[in-house]
Amino acid sequence: MVSDGSEAQYEVFRDLLDSNTPAEAVKKLEILGLSDDRIEALRELHEKRTLRVKELEEPRAVVQGNRYTWYTGPRDGDEAWPALKRLQEESGWPEKAVDDLDDASTRIVSLLSHPKEREFSTRGLVVGHVQSGKTSNFTSVMAKAADRGYKLFIVLSGVHNGLRRQTQARLVRQLVHPNPTHWSQLTGLDSDFIPLANAKSFFGGSNRTRVLCVMKKNASVLRKFARWLESASEHLKDAPALIIDDEADQATVNSPTINPLIRRILDVLPKSAYVGYTATPFANVLIDPAADDLYPKDFIVSLPKPEGHFGTEVLFGRYALEGEDPADLDDGYDMIRTVPDEDVPDVRPTSRSDADGFTPVVTDTLEQAIRWFWLTTAARRVRGTGNPHSTMLIHTSVKTQVHNSFRRPLEEYRDRMRDRIEEPAVIEELRTLWEQETARVPSEEFGATKVPFDELLQHLSEVLDDCRIIMDNSTSEDRLDYENGDVVAIAVGGNTLSRGLTLEGLAVSYFVRAASAYDTLLQMGRWFGFRHGYEDLPRIWMTDELRNWFRHVATVEAEMRRDIDVYMHEDETPLTFAVRLRTHPSLRVTAAAKMASAVTAHASYGGRRVQTHYFRTSAQWLRDNQQAAGKLVANAVATTSKVEARPERGRYVFRDVPHELVLDFLSEYRFHPRSHEGDAGLISEYIRRRVGVGSLRRWNVAVVGTPATGTERDYSFTPEVTVGMATRARIKGPYESDFADIKTLMSRQDAAVDLLESGKGMTENQIMVERRRQLPDTGLITLYPIDKDSTPPDHRKDLREPLAAEEHVVGIGLVFPLPGKQDSLVGWDSRYISADLSGVRLEEDDLSLVDSEDVA
Repeated sequence: MVSDGSEAQYEVFRDLLDSNTPAEAVKKLEILGLSDDRIEALRELHEKRTLRVKELEEPRAVVQGNRYTWYTGPRDGDEAWPALKRLQEESGWPEKAVDDLDDASTRIVSLLSHPKEREFSTRGLVVGHVQSGKTSNFTSVMAKAADRGYKLFIVLSGVHNGLRRQTQARLVRQLVHPNPTHWSQLTGLDSDFIPLANAKSFFGGSNRTRVLCVMKKNASVLRKFARWLESASEHLKDAPALIIDDEADQATVNSPTINPLIRRILDVLPKSAYVGYTATPFANVLIDPAADDLYPKDFIVSLPKPEGHFGTEVLFGRYALEGEDPADLDDGYDMIRTVPDEDVPDVRPTSRSDADGFTPVVTDTLEQAIRWFWLTTAARRVRGTGNPHSTMLIHTSVKTQVHNSFRRPLEEYRDRMRDRIEEPAVIEELRTLWEQETARVPSEEFGATKVPFDELLQHLSEVLDDCRIIMDNSTSEDRLDYENGDVVAIAVGGNTLSRGLTLEGLAVSYFVRAASAYDTLLQMGRWFGFRHGYEDLPRIWMTDELRNWFRHVATVEAEMRRDIDVYMHEDETPLTFAVRLRTHPSLRVTAAAKMASAVTAHASYGGRRVQTHYFRTSAQWLRDNQQAAGKLVANAVATTSKVEARPERGRYVFRDVPHELVLDFLSEYRFHPRSHEGDAGLISEYIRRRVGVGSLRRWNVAVVGTPATGTERDYSFTPEVTVGMATRARIKGPYESDFADIKTLMSRQDAAVDLLESGKGMTENQIMVERRRQLPDTGLITLYPIDKDSTPPDHRKDLREPLAAEEHVVGIGLVFPLPGKQDSLVGWDSRYISADLSGVRLEEDDLSLVDSEDVA
């Protein structure tokens, strides 16, 4: 323990840490005459402070080993962060949101290198959510780094002027204006970087200001900046630099021009911390870590989803990951509306050659979307809360001529509606739309009160008068501008509206744009974000194919973040683990050039629960699976005497079934091609490998149904094994005719059906640990008979529909025990890709990049 006066001495120690490396601070304490015991006590006290930062529950972080946590949070006397915090509080941020941002930014700054180190080159990545406050986070990181002595702040803000200008304005408002004498600016609101005379003057000893530069990722701009910076190279040794790469997966990774220029800028800086920010880090985690590139070798931070954020999973739902109980997941809000395939040619050219001269049609679904937008805008005026702006996005094509072609049809439709707004028939149509939509998404679920139609009707004429039709693209002069009064706008655009840029008050989106990669798809989703004051009102119109793609990507996102969480708890680092990314048959993970260094990922079924939730509904496919399941049960009856019959519960367990019978079954049972978890070939190969080292030679086969009733709702696998069928309705589509997604098949407790304890109340991990104790080398396969006429309960009919299969469905679950030391094998899984870590190795005291040949 430290004696009285320790806090005062510790503050001296912190003062020294601000202006010295930890080693130098200790030396200065020695010069001040403190004893070794007192210095050690101060170091222990500091370590306790650092532990609080390291052990923050959020954000999650994967960190390179042996990184010293020098930053423990804001201090009295800081200027940039307190001013920024005050602005957030004055603008109405909830106290918890401010505290969460404080913690998250402290954690990230603690992972940067100390600004007084002789030289450093830090590489990090911060993974957020689309439209979730990443700019607030990196602004806070910049403020705290400025308070601790970072000198040069470079923000690479996307590739478009709109985002660069928006970022510049925000940083000036939140960093520069509160402390104007502390900052020098190299860029302005309307000007990207232009070389200034005498670069050395910004970095000489007499200039104590922080230097701010906000640039597009444009080759010409970056080249000019690199040359300008090189002209002051001899003064940069005392200019620790923080480079924030906003939208770090765009233009940065594998670009033949932008990527080398960013590295050229970093190379001229003796002290540089490069931190990429993105919600779609797929390209960043696939960079070759052994190359001289921007792989986040030092840390990856996963920001939590803020409270009230509308993200992919919230809107589209997702599929269960390994170890999750699908019953615990939500299907997402009922805010997505279908654009039928036959409408698409009316709003998007079918080929590039058709773009010239294309004339869009205001289809029934587009008309409905526009009308809903006007209704929501009027309802928000009644409420008088939340964002004063109201925007609708129409995104059907990247072609500017297609955007511009929408102007006349939309203006004509708005003008017709303005002329007819008092007609009883029109009013009744709008009333019906309002009542239908508000019934599907009740306001009460969001703590709001439904606006009566007659009240919003009083504002509709004014809304129509205020509504502007804006073409926002690289050729248009009339752009979205939220800085000069309240906006009501229907915006038609493409790439300029698809990354980084915030569409204020976005309530309605009409989206049929083709996309080919996960990151492109997510970044075009401008509807993600916060909807304070109108959480019940947003709606999105899109095709069912796009809706399914977003649901898949939501699953990829959740799995990626879980990888970061899992490896964080297993003391891994960005150079000893590679985040896996699940692939899709119709979508690329990212652009092909950005995946050049990716490899098929290592994945193991050990300790996992695999289950089927996709099925075909055609008779022959289902009969084939029935036959395979019946054969497995018959063989189990014939080969084992260890049978536990529980007909009163609709369950049978056959123990010690030879693995050959399971492999035979897997060779005959057909998984749906969309089944990400179910790949019979990979599963069978994994079983064979574990069998080869003495594990998984025996299996327990369980039939899981309901008690037999002696009616047509019973299902017989064999004459000896009859159970009642389960009910599993399918998620509403429409999908292709021969497809059903039931989402939920196997409960967590079913993974314990063959254990001495039921598993009730146990977590997934607890069940797996108990399996390892009781049945360390035994696999479990469960068979589920599902009624082909399954219908949803009344309270789920808005999200589910009858299964409507031509024959009864047999679903399966597979539970693999945790691998022991002798069988800790893994299989290469072609459904996942990751960065190739074969060219790096962990040294005893350091993490070094080496050539593959050098790895022992």
